[in-house]
Amino acid sequence: MAETINFEEVKTEVRKIVAEIIETSEEELKDDAEFVEDLGVDSMMALEIVAVIEKKFKITIPEEEIPNIGSLQKIYDILKKRMAS
Repeated sequence: MAETINFEEVKTEVRKIVAEIIETSEEELKDDAEFVEDLGVDSMMALEIVAVIEKKFKITIPEEEIPNIGSLQKIYDILKKRMAS
């Protein structure tokens, strides 16, 4: 992969995606806020977040990892791992 990934840009994009889906401002989203407990994300929103991120970054998040996506930080960790391989 010749293209260098600026992970700060990736994080900004992920934050925008999540904020739009859960209908909140980007400023209110904290990296460690739990989607379900802190932000009221339901299963349909979670699946939409995963689908949009997969499409946007042209990656596949394995089904077994989806239940682990509980915060922005967890999404960043998965993306880092997926984009590096």
